[in-house]
Amino acid sequence: MSVLQLLLGVRNRVNFLIPVYMTPYHCPTAPGLGKSILLVTLVIALGVNPAWGGSGATASASDALTKSGFEHFYSLEYDQAIQDFQKVVDANPDDPKALNHLIESILFRELYKYDALDTSLYTHESFLNSKQIPLDAKFKNQIIQLTDKALALSEKRLRSNRNDVEALYVQGTTKGLRSTYLALAEHSWFAALRSALSARGDHEQVLRLRPSYVDAKTLVGAHNYVVGSLSTPVKVLVGVTGIHGDKNKGLEYLFEAAKAGGESSADARVALGLFLRREQRFQDAINVVHVLVQDHPRNFLFALEEANLMKDAGKGPDAVNALRALLNRCKEGKYPGAHVELGQYAFAEALRGQNQLQEAFAAYSSAANSNSINQELRQRAFVAAGQVSDLLTRREEAVKQYRAALALDSSTNEAEIARHYLSRPYKGR
Repeated sequence: MSVLQLLLGVRNRVNFLIPVYMTPYHCPTAPGLGKSILLVTLVIALGVNPAWGGSGATASASDALTKSGFEHFYSLEYDQAIQDFQKVVDANPDDPKALNHLIESILFRELYKYDALDTSLYTHESFLNSKQIPLDAKFKNQIIQLTDKALALSEKRLRSNRNDVEALYVQGTTKGLRSTYLALAEHSWFAALRSALSARGDHEQVLRLRPSYVDAKTLVGAHNYVVGSLSTPVKVLVGVTGIHGDKNKGLEYLFEAAKAGGESSADARVALGLFLRREQRFQDAINVVHVLVQDHPRNFLFALEEANLMKDAGKGPDAVNALRALLNRCKEGKYPGAHVELGQYAFAEALRGQNQLQEAFAAYSSAANSNSINQELRQRAFVAAGQVSDLLTRREEAVKQYRAALALDSSTNEAEIARHYLSRPYKGR
């Protein structure tokens, strides 16, 4: 859910400084820039606000299903969301807006399955060079076919009127979803970059034609902030290619979209939470994300993000309490489909920051020994459990944890760290 951190080199902090060892913009190459810009679209589940045509009865039924679908979507209940959106598509087969809602639910369900909506995945450089997320061929084909159809339907409408605001917005939405798919499922960086930039172009045209169309400001605002945050030399270089950005304008657009209450309001808040964190406006970020938690109380990732922001803000005890409560609510079944291991790992990090090492070890161990398919998270948890064991002068246990990390995958950066501390105890830093 917090992938935008990757774009700006922000790394989680646990009430002590952790060096930022990843700077995505250090190399002004097209692939590097593409990887950064296109990932803006991952957390932006671009909604399409206005309804298109149809009889009153059909439109009313479709609107009710769409509302229900989004309630499920933002509660991470993707199967139920897909069922609702599929019914809307069946009733409106020529509506690309309905197709977009179905596409994003299918795509985000698969991304969540692999923890690809989790902050921690994107704070490690290995992500950019890792294998693509192994989506089932069935879902890959489905996403490709649905996006092709949605784009064809929007283009058909635009052939009649190139200034059709609704068609432009819907088309940009589809391109944004396609860029996310191409990046994460295919690692087709250049194709994904082209699609992402084209999506921004469509939404900028929407705003030129209808400045009051606030939902379009979510994607445009996020792109403006990211490009506006580049270093001056890189900003000059990409400006030659026609890619421009303004950090302040980006934040302004996102605040407008967040407050407007449209279908992209939640997504604007997601982006704002991350960007405000980068600006070290931690309390502002907490306030923004807290609204998401209130509006979507069954969303595990929003609650986790709020707790992580407390941790980043230096509110260690508050973060510990929030994460402990989060895990208790998971046990009570308050969060549908929660990936509890993400909460356990975050809890361990917060406890470690407060020097509560024994409890941190237990939380790391729970995350490491979970049945999660997120091997990277489990490996990091094993390494961290080993480090904490070394700090507790339990060398035999530490060695056991490092070896467990190596057993998962001996070719990763985490494996290198494990090998290093197998030869000498971790002393802290």
